[in-house]
Amino acid sequence: MPFRRKTPLPKQRKAANSSSSPQSQDYGTDLESRLHWLENEFENCADIIIRRFTISTGNDCAIIYIRNMINQLTVQNSIIRSLQREAAELEEYNIYEFLFDARGLTASQNDVISDLKLGMDAVLRSGVLLLIDGDERMLTFNISDYPTRSIEEAPNESVIRGPRESFIEDLEKNLTFLRRRIKSNQLKIEFKTLGRLTNTSIAIAYIEGICKPELVKEIKRRMAHIDTDSIDGATSIEEIIEDNPYSPFPQLQYTERPDVVSGSILEGRVAILVDGTPMALLAPVTLPMLLQSAEDYYQRYIAANWIRWIRFIFVVVSLLLPSLYIAVTTFHPEMIPSKLLITIAAARENVPFPALMEAFMMEIAFEALREASVRIPKSIGQAVSIIGALIIGTAAVEAGIVSAAMVIIVSLTGIASFIIPHFDLGLSFRLLRFPIMLLASVLGMYGIACGLILVFVHLVHLKSFGVPYMSPVAPLITKDLNDTLVRAPRWKMDKRPLQLTRNTTKQANHARAWTKQKGELE
Repeated sequence: MPFRRKTPLPKQRKAANSSSSPQSQDYGTDLESRLHWLENEFENCADIIIRRFTISTGNDCAIIYIRNMINQLTVQNSIIRSLQREAAELEEYNIYEFLFDARGLTASQNDVISDLKLGMDAVLRSGVLLLIDGDERMLTFNISDYPTRSIEEAPNESVIRGPRESFIEDLEKNLTFLRRRIKSNQLKIEFKTLGRLTNTSIAIAYIEGICKPELVKEIKRRMAHIDTDSIDGATSIEEIIEDNPYSPFPQLQYTERPDVVSGSILEGRVAILVDGTPMALLAPVTLPMLLQSAEDYYQRYIAANWIRWIRFIFVVVSLLLPSLYIAVTTFHPEMIPSKLLITIAAARENVPFPALMEAFMMEIAFEALREASVRIPKSIGQAVSIIGALIIGTAAVEAGIVSAAMVIIVSLTGIASFIIPHFDLGLSFRLLRFPIMLLASVLGMYGIACGLILVFVHLVHLKSFGVPYMSPVAPLITKDLNDTLVRAPRWKMDKRPLQLTRNTTKQANHARAWTKQKGELE
């Protein structure tokens, strides 16, 4: 599938980056010359520590690291003290064998390099660089120990019966969550670095043999075209690699839950994790996937199906309820029962604005209250939302600015929008609500139908990495419907989605522990 952005090819980008990046020179084995180059590169960097010391064999050494980003106790005990042991312990072999044959230092995760530029990059990535006079080789140690947020419950995807842990801003720990859940060598994790200045680490995780190879290849191809100074987070990547950047609907799914990521890649999807971002991107994604919640898979399937259908109903309510009210009260009052029509007419008797203006004012006010409750401190956020809903709504009705019926309609619409499990999808429906309201005020029910047709045409043409956005409904894939409109029992969900993988067998056919006779144990 063609990439939509005009960006330079990866080889051209690499050449452009290399022309502007610092070039290390070949200083041979001289320690002072190499340290002088590093000091020039780290000029005015007060947090860079360069420590010179002499070991027992008389060789001069130096270590370079960033203050407060490495475990200084490990540096002292496992590197410096190991090098400063008595000379008698090094008589078996010289200092270079001691260092580079990995027989003396106790610090793990070390690499041998010879390029000063690579050494500088290792320091900037929270590593420790060790140089020794008389040898051009250098050692880098990955013993980072910087402050991180503790593991907490996912604030936006909370469940009742499922696990409570969520991703944090540390990429290595996030990958540990996946490895702990998928203990298989088929789980492949590939690293990339994006951003000329930020050098952000990005991990691509997938299951070999389940995920389509062409999907992984396409994701890598799109990410190879990213040429920017900084990657601020997962959103920076999402906006660049998605199929249709002008669509209001999200084409990648984000989640804070490791169990959702592991379950998704076991179905054949690809996870993209970005260092410094407490969430993962999942590709591809479809509209039915965005309407599913992690809670659906931890409740019994009867309760899960009931909750899922409630969610579907209120998704329609959040999109169409104000438009239906405007259309019915303006163009089709005969659709309302007589007593209800008289009540609505009496409530709107003193309102000076048409129904469309009422709805717009209340919707904008509700959006402002929603945004205010997010931005202000949590200790008073709930109080502000309650005060805004009760006092402002009641005052508006008593002042005759809006009708009581419109307050009820907007309140129900706002509550319905909170039921949508994916925030970006809920935001899409909130944005589409306004143009459909305009169509309803001009053409009535016919305008609503035209708006829905336009939205549906856009959805059936939308794709996420080659997968139709409305699948398995459009196009219809009957074998994948057991986890779309309803969630089938676990023992019936024996196949992976056909649109995601060629390896569709997930478990034995209808694997259920049947009993020999009702009421008896086997």
